[in-house]
Amino acid sequence: MTMRTRPLGTTGPQVSALGLGCMGMSALYGEADRAESIATLHAALEAGVTLLDTGDFYGMGHNEMLIGEALRSAPATRREQALISVKFGALRDPGGGWSGYDGRPAAVKNFAAYSLQRLGVDHIDVYRIARLDPDVPIEETVGAIAELVEKGYVRHIGLSEVGAETIRRAAATAPISDLQIEYSLISRGIEDEILPTTRELGIGVTAYGVLSRGLISGHFTADRQLGAGDFRAMSPRFQGENLRHNLNLVEALRKIAEQKGVSVAQTAIAWVLSRGEDIVPLIGARSRDRLTEALGALDVTLDTADLTAIEEAVPAGAAAGDRYPAAQMAHLES
Repeated sequence: MTMRTRPLGTTGPQVSALGLGCMGMSALYGEADRAESIATLHAALEAGVTLLDTGDFYGMGHNEMLIGEALRSAPATRREQALISVKFGALRDPGGGWSGYDGRPAAVKNFAAYSLQRLGVDHIDVYRIARLDPDVPIEETVGAIAELVEKGYVRHIGLSEVGAETIRRAAATAPISDLQIEYSLISRGIEDEILPTTRELGIGVTAYGVLSRGLISGHFTADRQLGAGDFRAMSPRFQGENLRHNLNLVEALRKIAEQKGVSVAQTAIAWVLSRGEDIVPLIGARSRDRLTEALGALDVTLDTADLTAIEEAVPAGAAAGDRYPAAQMAHLES
């Protein structure tokens, strides 16, 4: 495995070709092993992964503290290579409920102060609101992050799950390095308007959900029991007939993977990597074994015949079910 780098847009840093999405180590996918999570973070840094993605609301601060602990216990050379991307703005309650998003300038600075403390760093490399606050113009939210950039607390401004018009308005306010958004073989909504817009404006893309929360990893089965705290227990794509339909797509993809002598997950990640040098897939590995498998995608080359076969097996729009429950879909722009 050879770790390559990719630009995070024209205004952002060079980052590893794969980033590590750390959410699953703290929230939404059931219990995680703390020691294994830290070992996985260390293994990722050792393998040359530089981009670590988190959110201040993942486990109500737990994820940031976990990353901070892993960085403190990592060798200095590895710690110094880490670039941290943080999402903010989601409002939670003590019972784990969601109460919307807050993009007011004062809130932006408040969220940042707490993140810096929990992470144990003096700056955040990429800072972005997790979802658009419908009550606050994006210009005000981005303007507040720009002030943090001027003061050295943030290096680069990002966006998350917003549409083309919002991207343009944000970019007219301050330089935007990156848009984080879901993108995978079965979540291709960005291809029509959003991806052309980011490319026109020189904005990079960090793609999360590249394995669709494990659905197209090749490891998920129809009889798997999900706990009440697992997001997938209420995700439309994991329900009933939707799940059976989607797993049939995975089996079609498995045939292609087996012909190449690689795993389904590696094929799905390699497909996202093939979409362009401006796209950095985030892998959500929670263990060293899954990390090793995901990193193997860097050695997978998909030629024209492979890409054609994949397109035939899993064409755009083939997935059954929305990627979020209806209440959460309402917070997404397209």
